[in-house]
Amino acid sequence: MVAKTRGPSKIRLKAPWEIDLLRKANAIVAEVLQKLKEIIEPGVSAWDLNLIAEEIVRKRGAQPAFKGYRGYPFSLCVSVNEEVVHGLPLKEKVLKEGDIVSLDFGAIYEGYIGDAAITVGVGEVSEEAKRLMQVTEEALYKAIDKARVGYRVQDISVTIQKHAEKHGYNVIRDFVGHGVGQMLHEPPEVPNYGRPGKGPKLLAGMVLAIEPMVVTGSYEVEVLADGWTAVTKDRGLAAHYEHSVVITARGPEILSRI
Repeated sequence: MVAKTRGPSKIRLKAPWEIDLLRKANAIVAEVLQKLKEIIEPGVSAWDLNLIAEEIVRKRGAQPAFKGYRGYPFSLCVSVNEEVVHGLPLKEKVLKEGDIVSLDFGAIYEGYIGDAAITVGVGEVSEEAKRLMQVTEEALYKAIDKARVGYRVQDISVTIQKHAEKHGYNVIRDFVGHGVGQMLHEPPEVPNYGRPGKGPKLLAGMVLAIEPMVVTGSYEVEVLADGWTAVTKDRGLAAHYEHSVVITARGPEILSRI
């Protein structure tokens, strides 16, 4: 789940024991996303996906991180085609051949939060959709490679922006990545655009949810009447990938790897 951060502005570095709990929380998130990816096909409803995600997370002794957060009524975000983020998993949202669907999920394990997202094609999708998903996922991993001591937050941001724009796409500007730990959204904010060498310094012990949101058309978005679902204004396709990453002295460690 993406949002502007609220609360304390100070970035808190995580102790090794906290990082271990974050690994466990993110392992649950990765398990959920892998399961959902396997069962997605035409005819599956977003409601079904939400129920399965919640069942898995509770079996693992964890709780869904999104449910009730700022009033969000579900455990999973399911965003289809032009829906960028925060798509509601409604019964009437039934996946069709050719759709692309972004799945964003969070879990709370012993007070610590895992957060990740993937975008999946439903059946056979267009070449344009395949390319968008590929470029967005590539942007994520290129950005993660910048999550190293000695860089700054916007070195991550500009890496996402440059890779997307090189391929003729735009990055969403109204929503950002974020720190994550005991709160779902902690400082610092991690935009998907920026300037090299700007933003807070990256230090060992920082945990960031890095999440490129890339679109085929304009980066302008609007929120639908449900108060949650953010869509592209021009109804261009959107893709969204996210990993929670800890910065270590040896380099970035992906906590939510599937």
